[in-house]
Amino acid sequence: MRKMQFRGVWCRLLHAADSNVGCVNEVATRVGICPQLFHSWYLAARVRSMPGSSCFWHTLVSKAGTDPGVLGSVSTVEADDPLALEEKQQKWIRKYQTGMKAPTLRKEMVGLYGYEVLKTAKGFRIFAQDAIEKSEDLIRSIQEMPPSMKVIYLMDDISDTVSTVVDAAELCRNTHPDKEFVEEANHASMKVYEYLQYLNSHAGLYKAVVDLEQSPNILTTDEARRAAKTLRMDFERGGIHLPIEKLKRGNDLNLEITRLGREFGEHMMRDQGQLDIFPASVFPKNIQHMMKPIWVQKDGRVGWSSKPNSMSTQDDKMGMRVVTEPAVLSSVLKYVTDAEVRKRVYMVGHSVPKANLRVLDHLIAARHELAQLLGFNTYAEFAIAPNMAQSPEAVVSFLEELSMKIRGRADEELRILAEFQKQVDTGQSGDVVNPWDESYYAGLLKSRTHDLNAAVVASYFPVEQCLEALRIMSGSLFGATFEQVPVSPGEAWHSDVQKLTLLHADEGELGHMYLDLYGRPGKFPGCAHFTLKGCRQISPSNYQLPVVALVCNFVNPNGKSPPILNHWEVETLFHEFGHALHSLLSRTDYQHFSGTRTVLDFSETPSQLFEYYAWDYRVLSKFGRHYLTGETIPEKLVASMNQAKRMFSATEIQRQVLYALIDQTLFGKQPLPAKDTTAVIAELKQRHTGVKHVNGTHWHTRFNHLVSYGAGYYSYLYARCFAASIWHSHCLNDPLSTTTGDKLRRGFLMHGGAKDPSIMMREFLGQESVVCSSSGVRPCTDQLLADLGLP
Repeated sequence: MRKMQFRGVWCRLLHAADSNVGCVNEVATRVGICPQLFHSWYLAARVRSMPGSSCFWHTLVSKAGTDPGVLGSVSTVEADDPLALEEKQQKWIRKYQTGMKAPTLRKEMVGLYGYEVLKTAKGFRIFAQDAIEKSEDLIRSIQEMPPSMKVIYLMDDISDTVSTVVDAAELCRNTHPDKEFVEEANHASMKVYEYLQYLNSHAGLYKAVVDLEQSPNILTTDEARRAAKTLRMDFERGGIHLPIEKLKRGNDLNLEITRLGREFGEHMMRDQGQLDIFPASVFPKNIQHMMKPIWVQKDGRVGWSSKPNSMSTQDDKMGMRVVTEPAVLSSVLKYVTDAEVRKRVYMVGHSVPKANLRVLDHLIAARHELAQLLGFNTYAEFAIAPNMAQSPEAVVSFLEELSMKIRGRADEELRILAEFQKQVDTGQSGDVVNPWDESYYAGLLKSRTHDLNAAVVASYFPVEQCLEALRIMSGSLFGATFEQVPVSPGEAWHSDVQKLTLLHADEGELGHMYLDLYGRPGKFPGCAHFTLKGCRQISPSNYQLPVVALVCNFVNPNGKSPPILNHWEVETLFHEFGHALHSLLSRTDYQHFSGTRTVLDFSETPSQLFEYYAWDYRVLSKFGRHYLTGETIPEKLVASMNQAKRMFSATEIQRQVLYALIDQTLFGKQPLPAKDTTAVIAELKQRHTGVKHVNGTHWHTRFNHLVSYGAGYYSYLYARCFAASIWHSHCLNDPLSTTTGDKLRRGFLMHGGAKDPSIMMREFLGQESVVCSSSGVRPCTDQLLADLGLP
C-alpha cells in the first residue's frame, strides 16, 4: 500500500514477489515455464496483498527449478582416462568446499542481521514496539517545530525506523529455518502494518507536510521537494482528506483487500491439483524425483507408503502421483514426450484453484470501490497515477502498439512451430500447436537447430566462478570489490549464509550484502533481493550504509557432484545482482528513495540491464570455466545460445503484452467487458495472439501478480525497453569498462528514486528515449524491437 510514502515500509515489502518482479517472467518463459504459474510457485512463502496499491517491492523471484533445459552446448567434455576425470571432479569439489568456507566466526554473540534485540525470536516483539515508540517521539518533535528541512529528515527517520522492522521481518519469514523466528517475524510485521494505518491517517503529519510545501524557500534541495510532494500525495491517496465515515470505509476496504490477497495465496497453496499417471516410465528420469511413486496393489487400490521390492519404474503397475505445482507442471510440459500425458497434466494444472475465481471477483470489486472513494474512475487509474506512466491510457496505448508491431513475427513463430510439430509427429495434421505442446516442441526445436545441451552448458558455470563474476563486474565497472567478512554467532539465519562488504578504493565501504545461495526445506523457492537497510545521508560527509541480502535456491552441493548453475540461473543471479547494485550504489539524502525505492515502472530497469551481461561473450569468458578441465566457455557456444534465445522471442513479448492487458482490463472500467474474468481473458487472447483459450481452464487463478501488482504488471515491459536502450547506448561497445560503469552509476544507479525517472532517462539516453503525450509517459520501443529483428 503506497500510502504515506513509507515506501521502504509495507508497500515496498508487500509488493515483492515482488520484488522484485518483471524479470521473473522473462526467465520463466525462456526456460519454458508459463510465468503466471512460475510466480505462483514461490507464493507459498511470499504472498502478500497490496491493498489500494501502486507500490513497489521490487525483489522478484526468478527461479524455475533445477532440471536441464534445452539451452546448452555445442561441445562435450571427454577424457581418455575416466578415473583421472573422476579424480579431477573430486579435487574440484574439495577445492570448492575449501574456497567457499565462511571465515572463522567472531566469538561475541550478536542478534539476527547484527541487531542486538534479535538474539531470540521474541526479540521481534521488542523490535516492533521500540520502533513504534521511537516513531511516536519523532511525531511529537515534528508537531512542535516550525516548517524546516529538519521536518523532512524526521519524517524519513520514521520511515527508516519502521522499515527496519518490516524489512528484517520479511527476510526472516521467507528464509529462517526456525519456525518460532518465522512466526514472531510475521507478528512483528503485522503489528507495524497496523501502526502504519494509523500513520497514514495522521492529521498532524499531513499538516506538517502541507505547511512545508506552502512555505516558500524552506525546502532547499530538489530531493527534499520531491520527498515532500510524494509524502503529501501518499497521505491523500490514503484518504486523509475524506470525511471520517469515508475514511473509515477506505480503511475497511484496505483491510478487506489485504484479506482477499492472503486468501488468494492460501488457495494456491492448498489446491495445487493432482492426478495419478501410469506407467511411471512416461516420465524422464531427470524429473521423476519431483513426483511421488505409486503402484497398483493386489486389491486394485493405489499405494504409495512402501514400494514392493520386486517393482521397478518399468513395471506397468508402477506410476507417479503428479501434484501440478508450477515447477512440476512446467517440467512435465517441457520434457514428457507423451502428448496425452502433457494434456492431462495441463488441464489439471490450469484449472486450480477454482475458489480463486470468486476471490478475484471480490478483489476487483473492493479495489474499484476504493479507487472511486478516493476520486478515481478505476483502480487502474488510481494505481498508475503516481508512476511514470501517469495514466491507464498511456499504458494501454503502449501495450496495443507493441502488440500490433510484433503480431506478424509472433504468428510466423507459431507457424514454424506447427510445421516442426508435424515433422516430428507425423500423426499431426493441424496448423495449430496446442498449449500443452508448445513448451515441448519449442525446446526440442531450439535444441536441434542449435545443437545445444543444457547439461553441458551448465558445466561452464560452477557456483564459485559465478560469484567471481559478481566481483569482476563490480570491480571493472565501479572500481569496487566484494570482500568476504566474518559472520558473528547469531547474525546469520543459516550456516550457508555468507557476508560480503563492497569496498571502493577511494570511497571506502559502500554497503554490505548477505548471500544465501542454496535451497532448503521451508525457504521460499526463488531468487530475490531483499533490502535490510536503505541508504540515507546522516551527516555532510557520511551515509547510512545500505545492507541487502541476495537470496537464491540453487541446488545444494552434496559432496558427490560440484555445484553448478544452468545458464538461466546465471541470468537470474545477474538480474538480482542488478537490484543489489541499485541499492548498494545508492547515495540519496533520504532512505525513502534509496535504491529500488523508486516508481514501479522504472524499478526493474537495473536488473533487466544486468541480464544482458549474462549473454555477452566478453563477460562470460571472464568467468565461464569448465569445472573439470578449466576450459573457457567457447565463443561459438555463446553465439549458439544467443541464437536460440532469439527463437520465439516475439511470442514471449506477446505473452507479456497479453498479461499486462489482462491486468489493465480486470482493474479498469467496471463492469467488465465480458461476463466474467475467464471470458475477459479468452477475448483478449483471441484479439492479441494466435492462441485460443482452452475451455474449462482458468490459469489466472494462479497468477498472483493480479494481487501483488494490480494494474502494474506493464512495468516489466517498460523497464525492459529502458534496459535495451541503455545497453545499446552505453554498454554494448565496452560492457566492463570503468567509463561504462561511471555512466551507469552517475546516470541513474546512485539516484534511486530521488529523481524523476523520465527526466533521468531523457538526460541519460536522449529526448527520444521517452515518449510524452497528454495521457502520460512511456518508453521508446525502438531498441527492444530491434533486438527482435523488427523495424
